[in-house]
Amino acid sequence: MKQFDKYTAIIGHNFASSNQTAKNMELSEILEKRRTYRDYSDREVSDEILEKVISAAFKAPTNDHLRQFEFVVVRGKENIAKVIAPLAVNMAAFKDLVFEADDTGDRDKMAMFADALPKQQRMLMQSGLLIIPFYKQKQSALLHPVEQSSLNYFASAWCALENMLLAATDEGLGTVFHVPVADEAEQIKKIVNAPEGYEFICLLTMGYPAADAYLPKQKEIRIGDHVHLNRWQ
Repeated sequence: MKQFDKYTAIIGHNFASSNQTAKNMELSEILEKRRTYRDYSDREVSDEILEKVISAAFKAPTNDHLRQFEFVVVRGKENIAKVIAPLAVNMAAFKDLVFEADDTGDRDKMAMFADALPKQQRMLMQSGLLIIPFYKQKQSALLHPVEQSSLNYFASAWCALENMLLAATDEGLGTVFHVPVADEAEQIKKIVNAPEGYEFICLLTMGYPAADAYLPKQKEIRIGDHVHLNRWQ
């Protein structure tokens, strides 16, 4: 039996009516304001806003047009703590992964990680709302793709997540996600009783940022340095 029908049964509901968008931001403003927050207040996110954010996921492109997404919504810090228990065991592996991958020596990047690493568990609990976005993985196992197109379902799920991040920003919310490390995915799937054949892309938290929330410095990007005409130059 599904536990979250009230969230997954809103496909096709149009939350973007003219009356509702009058108070919302322009897309360009949303893109500028979307930031990763790791510090949250205890103000609760309403079910109405949660539905709007999840509804946005189903507006994203999907490779097979079926939009086979499911969302486990966990409310309450005690319940979240049970779901993310595997993270505590893997924090050392996560830290090693971060520092092994860093070959830039970039100060802004390391400042971000200095803030992020100690908060991996706390940031998922602090707002009292955790969302686990699941998708149906077909063709081949996620970690053993036959070819690049085997990852179409995985890519579609990330498109859906980006829509959610932008929709949350439009509602004045901050977001942050943790991508599973080591055996976290398998352990968490067991904890939430996920059916066989489904994978999740991350653990997503959203909530109202704390007044003193830390925001790392954004890197300044010159678009022209990253665009190549006809071939890589």
